[in-house]
Amino acid sequence: MKGYSSGLRHGRVTILNRQEQTVGAYGIDSGGVGWTEVATVWADVSFVKGLRAMREGALDVYGVVMVRMNWNPDVTLRSRIAYDGQTYQILGETFHADRQANQVQFHAQVVID
Repeated sequence: MKGYSSGLRHGRVTILNRQEQTVGAYGIDSGGVGWTEVATVWADVSFVKGLRAMREGALDVYGVVMVRMNWNPDVTLRSRIAYDGQTYQILGETFHADRQANQVQFHAQVVID
């Protein structure tokens, strides 16, 4: 398995997965959604400057990062990651995981609560 070299993976990323659905007074997840830390791994994290520049001036200009890490079964389309004090949501259309190549790559957007 090839994977990404250790020199490329210079940042620590915490993988967060959604907790079980709960039924609140107003329906499923009406009481909020919880996230559980499942792993902390080394990854390459870089800001996607082109996308931010393209959307300059828009009200929804948030930080977008590209994350590359070795394959990990804990990372899914519905996962979130924590990096450098921020929580990011994976952008599904950019998610690519290849177990044979030992690689996971995706873009993620900062979550504003």
